[in-house]
Amino acid sequence: MGMIDIELFATLDLVGQAPGGPDEDPVDFPFGGWQAPLMDEVTGAQVGDAYEGTDALLLGRRTYDIFAAYWPYQGDGEDNAIATLFNSIPKYVASRGRPDLSWAGSTQLGPDLVDAVREIRDRHEHVKVVGSLNLVQTLLREKLFDRLDLWVYPIVLGVGKKVFDDGAVPTNLTLLEPPAAGPKGAVRLRYGLADGTPETGDMGAPDRDEP
Repeated sequence: MGMIDIELFATLDLVGQAPGGPDEDPVDFPFGGWQAPLMDEVTGAQVGDAYEGTDALLLGRRTYDIFAAYWPYQGDGEDNAIATLFNSIPKYVASRGRPDLSWAGSTQLGPDLVDAVREIRDRHEHVKVVGSLNLVQTLLREKLFDRLDLWVYPIVLGVGKKVFDDGAVPTNLTLLEPPAAGPKGAVRLRYGLADGTPETGDMGAPDRDEP
């Protein structure tokens, strides 16, 4: 069985909507493209390294359309390595509509999203989910992921779609490596899905461990 790896960009108040540009998801959201002023070489390198070993993309319809309009035409630029990867591996699209799948290697998933994602994980070693917030929320609710790479940026927006919506379920995660920060304050947090659900306790209990 392979790995489902979610990659997300979020603000301190965990807004994950439209980090890449103003036209990405503009409905009732005035801050599209909030990530761009906060990018730096360290964070860019982290994002690039996160694709190492990726052998399939799993995308929501909106993210797929943005990628399909850009990556097939980036053969010789600074993004050549990522373009080569994205253009060569299978792309799976979660959509209830009828997307244009002209990007080579693209397949629309069937109506049973959960079963379809499980089949993809059995078929590939490292499936990368990028953006695709609605899709991600389903995967989080179903605990149908293995790793969550979350870049948290030092801004608060107060509005926008959150990474975890009202349907989020109690979930344990484990930190896979120390947090890594870029010079503009973005922090990468790399978590793995862990067993069980969150426990509770009393910090004032007499038998708690002393620091």
